[in-house]
Amino acid sequence: MSEINVGKFLQEKSEDLKLELLAGVEGLPRSIKVPDVNRPGLALSGYFEHFPAERIQIIGLGENSYLSTLSSEKRIEKLEKVLSFGDIPCVILARSLEPFPEMLEAHQKYKVPLLRTSMRTSQLAGDLIFYLEDKMASSTSMHGVLVSVYGLGVMLVGNAGIGKSECALELVKRGHMLVADDVVEIRQRSGGILIGKGEEIVRHHMEVRGLGIIDIRSLFGIGYILDETRIELMINLEEWGPDRQYERVGLEEHYTTILEVKVPEVTFPVRPGRNLAVLVEIASLNQRLKNRGHYTAQQLNQRLIQLMNQK
Repeated sequence: MSEINVGKFLQEKSEDLKLELLAGVEGLPRSIKVPDVNRPGLALSGYFEHFPAERIQIIGLGENSYLSTLSSEKRIEKLEKVLSFGDIPCVILARSLEPFPEMLEAHQKYKVPLLRTSMRTSQLAGDLIFYLEDKMASSTSMHGVLVSVYGLGVMLVGNAGIGKSECALELVKRGHMLVADDVVEIRQRSGGILIGKGEEIVRHHMEVRGLGIIDIRSLFGIGYILDETRIELMINLEEWGPDRQYERVGLEEHYTTILEVKVPEVTFPVRPGRNLAVLVEIASLNQRLKNRGHYTAQQLNQRLIQLMNQK
């Protein structure tokens, strides 16, 4: 899992999260190492067992109310104990709370950035976790074409020149959406969800042999492109071989693994006259049925077994 320093986080999210830096500017190089947040209420009261100091700490109304009941000496003592415990990346004051003078002093002393936002605590926590999980997720890149077919993210893979881009172009003509061509950047979100997108500089462009580079957005319009999508099906295109055994019934489920996540995989043999775009559409619809627990081949097999047993 990658890391991000507080300075870069503030640069990227200060506008979205309405963040301002109040103290501890020298701590901006500190690293955020985990995609999670914590409210340090127990730590402020003196209980440090299982205190996750590696997380961003959020101070809301509850913590602020508790600090307001303390004397100035006790308040600085509590704050210094928290800030000196472990390697806290930063502390964020929610709801535009006014920082105590002792808080500003402690953050300057221990060089821990103190930020403030007008957002509610729960909303801030949710937005922070979503951003950090996305930013720090495991990632990789694959050669292929990613399209959204009937709302299902389908990754087309295969040897160079097999017809991936041509198949994707036909799918776009049939009303589906292009996400990425040639190189697909993939990152893993929590829950084993794989998100794919194209490289920024060539996003929404395709390379078609004999034609060159084409701009899908300019040719077809905004409704035929998508910035990113969840990868839910892998379709492998390969040249047909007489000795190769291909799925005829569909009783066996095949998977490939990306970033330790299993993705359903289908292999289509490529031969002259086969309409690959239609096959991809049917495979996508069939996978959507499977995602909802409907396995056609298995159900047909069970009915045949029941019929045979009756005889």
